[in-house]
Amino acid sequence: MSESRRPSKSQLARRAARELAVQGLYQWQMTGKSISAVEAEFRSQVADDDLEDHENWHKVMEIADLAMLHLLMQGVAKHRDALDDGIAPLLDRPLGELDAIELAILRLGAFELGYRLEVPYRVVINEGVELAKSFGATDGHRYVNGILDKLAARLRASEVAARRR
Repeated sequence: MSESRRPSKSQLARRAARELAVQGLYQWQMTGKSISAVEAEFRSQVADDDLEDHENWHKVMEIADLAMLHLLMQGVAKHRDALDDGIAPLLDRPLGELDAIELAILRLGAFELGYRLEVPYRVVINEGVELAKSFGATDGHRYVNGILDKLAARLRASEVAARRR
């Protein structure tokens, strides 16, 4: 039986950035505030002693790759229409009927698949599944997995084909 490897500090920082990005994208989708305003609120909450979950929030913000968080949030907002156009044909329902968390995760995954080619497609899918398990509905991770898998086959056909050989 093999031991599972512990994530490195940089892997933990990237995962924390993705977790915060999903929460920020959700807030952006629900409130209609600018993505910059949402990001600024996130950063200011670290100093807010009245925040109910201050300690956990502070820990996540402390380990998160904040440059990556900025890149993810700004990138998804900037490319939202193109991301939605790529996701929509793969869905079994209209985009507007998706759960808001699943939509945020799919947009994040679509952004990474389409614009962050240095991140292996399997990492993008796995991170999306883990985010859906943490934040989404009971079986939302299965839905996210299926959509991101189909999207990866479209956006990164050669990378997917190479892995399957």
